[in-house]
Amino acid sequence: MDLALAIDHVQVAMPVGGEAEARAFFGGLLGLAELPKPADMAARGGCWFALGDRQLHMGAERDFRPAKKAHVALATDALDALRAHLERAGFTTHDDSVIDGRHSFFTEDPFGNRIEFMDRTPRA
Repeated sequence: MDLALAIDHVQVAMPVGGEAEARAFFGGLLGLAELPKPADMAARGGCWFALGDRQLHMGAERDFRPAKKAHVALATDALDALRAHLERAGFTTHDDSVIDGRHSFFTEDPFGNRIEFMDRTPRA
């Protein structure tokens, strides 16, 4: 049976009331476009962002605890520039493993969730 599954969206938790910080980080700093939430879901809090043809949902959680191991990995063609941009904004970055020639680093979003950034393609 071929179910042809694909990722539609990824949800990352944040504390209730963290929308302004999420918008500043994911929208302002990373440049992701915010998507409108359906009216029946907007009252739950959180915010959604476009990731190419996929989505990143930031979901408000009352008993929030940051994800230190589980994480989303975002690919870019400007890894070094992105790292410098994040560091200038005050975010600490850490090298991660090179996988199949693709370099990566990670940081934490404003809520302490691990976020990884990777080269889109291997380096020569």
